[in-house]
Formats: sequence, structure tokens, C-alpha cells
Amino acid sequence: MSEDAGIVIVGAGQGGFQLAASLREMGFTGPVTLVGDEPGLPYQRPPLSKAYLKGEAGIEQLELRPAAFYADHAITRVEARAVGIDREERLLLLEGGASLPYAHLVLATGARNRPLPVPGRELGGVFYLRTRAEADALKAGLAGARHVVVVGAGFIGLEFAAVARALGHEVTVLEAAARPLARAVSPQMSAFFAEAHEAMGTKLRLGAGVVGLGGEGGRVTHVEATDGQAHPADLVLVGIGVTPNVELAAEAGLEVANGIVVDEELSTADPDISALGDAVAYPSVHAGAMARLESVQNAVDQARCIAARLTGKAVHYCAVPWFWSDQADLKLQIVGLSGPTDMAVLRGDPASRRFSVFRFHERRLTAIESVNRAADHMLGRRLLAGRPSLTPEEAADESFELKSLLAR
Repeated sequence: MSEDAGIVIVGAGQGGFQLAASLREMGFTGPVTLVGDEPGLPYQRPPLSKAYLKGEAGIEQLELRPAAFYADHAITRVEARAVGIDREERLLLLEGGASLPYAHLVLATGARNRPLPVPGRELGGVFYLRTRAEADALKAGLAGARHVVVVGAGFIGLEFAAVARALGHEVTVLEAAARPLARAVSPQMSAFFAEAHEAMGTKLRLGAGVVGLGGEGGRVTHVEATDGQAHPADLVLVGIGVTPNVELAAEAGLEVANGIVVDEELSTADPDISALGDAVAYPSVHAGAMARLESVQNAVDQARCIAARLTGKAVHYCAVPWFWSDQADLKLQIVGLSGPTDMAVLRGDPASRRFSVFRFHERRLTAIESVNRAADHMLGRRLLAGRPSLTPEEAADESFELKSLLAR
């Protein structure tokens, strides 16, 4: 595209920021505008549920770059909510009536918390955690809470549960599924984290969905669950997943199917509009199908891919997916994408709190889940970026040197 063309990015999260920064790194000299509806500088979200809540990191440590970075790199920041796209005139419409012209538009709109669909969800003391404002409210709420109930044993729920226990709160986690982290990890890894959280003193109730929240004086006092119990609660954190923000794309007539649909280069059917991050469904070479991933790695790597295309170096997006979660002293790292029926091969001893689970589909390595075992994770990134030749038998054999695979 021409150097005098303007690129407008909707969404000032990690993906949107990375795209703006990568455009400058790759030599783009035209106008770059970053539009976000949150006040303040773009920041990292993962620490919100851990170091930020515990007071170990302030907002300055979370900010991706200081204010001077944007001025030095001629990146214009606009704090506003995008409400529409005029594709014919190539205009991004903003709340309040303003608009921004674009030569190319990139949607990095992310996702929002899925609300708890039960009576009582509007009571005081019920929180969600995705933004800095939500983290600040949650931190203030924790100060006066004794009984904490977490709805959902996913990454956010368990990360928060570990923090709340460390701060001395009584914590109950309610999960409708039969095991924690059920959508993300193997049954073996789920069992390990269930035992680990119970050892921290957390009450983990599996197969226990929520039917309602009760309260007095406008504040929550208990959570009614399908296990027939009313669990005391001064504070409730809801972590039952997210909904991709696709409305802007859908209303503009772009295809949406479990996310904004893009091709191998992350372009929509409109050649003037691309999309990236949590809100995007893309053809994944690792999943062998369309996929929508909610991870910092995916958003950042997709941003770099789009920046390369917009500066004349188009490539297909094929980055290896990886994820992480810190829960107390346990660092869970996952590389690759596995299916629910994939074989699970244990390497190491879970009792040591340092082990990995290697996943295989028809004897082909699909993913590695590691706890406090970074070397396995880093090797997995290299293996899955090529043609992994590891067998299930080799993975299970602790005497087998994994690094030898790189020479094959």
C-alpha cells in the first residue's frame, strides 16, 4: 500500500498495540491511528489476575510502553468507542458523531466477559475480571470480603482463587464441568490442578453449576448451586468465558462465524479490512480447521503477520499457538492444540510439581502441557513449528534426550 495511506486500528489491547509498533519497525511511514475505548495507555492484561491484584505490580509496570513511545513513533491514540464502519467511504464511525478515514482498517476488537445468566447477577459484590477497571473494583471488593466464591474453574477463575487464598480469604470454586480446565488440558493435568488447589485450602466443587445468587440489602450473601447447597459469599468472581466482539464487523456486512472470518493472511473478504486476536476465526494449520484462540501470543503474532503484509512482505499465518497460566507457585505452559480424545503421555512425576503431559493424535504430537518444566515447553515450540517426529514411547521415556529430535 502507498506510504501516504493511513492505517486505523480498532482496539488498543496487546494485539492492536503490537500492530502499530510492528508497522513502524517494518518501515511503514504513513499515518497510524490506534483507537481504544479504555482510558489510559495500552497495557498487559495477564498480570491483572495475579501480580496486579496482589499489589506486586502497579499500572506503570503493566503499560506496554510509556506515553513518549507513541509520540516518538508518530502513533496517534484516540480514546473513543467505534460504532460503525462505512466501507464504501472507508470511514470508521465513532461514538458522538466523529469519524476517521482509513486506507486500511484493522479490527483488533477482542472479547468481553460472558455474563452469568442467573437471577441475582446484578447484586453488589459480583465481579468480572478482564480490564484494569474491573481489576481495581475487584481489589477494592477483596479488602472487605471473607467468603469468596469463584464461578468457573478456567484459567482466570483458578488464577484468582490462588491469589485470594494467598491473601487469606476462604475460597470456594464452583465448576459445572466434571473437571477443572476441562476445555484446555488433559484429564491428567486437570486432576493435578484440582489436587493442588485443594491442597491450598480451596474448596473445589465439580459438577456444580450456579442456579442463582442470593443477597440482602442489594449485596450478594450466597450462591445457590446445582449441588443443592447455598455457598456463603461476600464476593463472587464470575469466570465463565468470553464472547468475541464481532458486532462492528457483522453490522458492516463482514462474515462472522465464531469470530470475524479471515483468510490465511488475516484479511477479511473486504481487501481494505483485516482482523486479529481474540475476535478472529482463522484457518489454523495446527487445528486443521477454522479456529479462534484467546491468547496474547496469538494476538501478537497475528499483528506481526498483518504488519508484514501491509509493508509488502505477505506471509500465511502459521505461528505455533502457546499459552500460560500462573497459579501460586505453579507455572502451566501449553504449546500446540490438542483434541479431547488425544492420547496423553506423562513425562516426569506430578508429585515433584515438575512434569509434562505430551498429547498425540494417531501417534502425531499435537501439544505439550508442562508444569514448572520450561525446557519441555520451549522444545515443543520448536518441534511443532516443524515436523515433530517424537513418538509416544520416546515421550514417556525419561532417559530419552528430547533435544536429539532437533537433529533429525
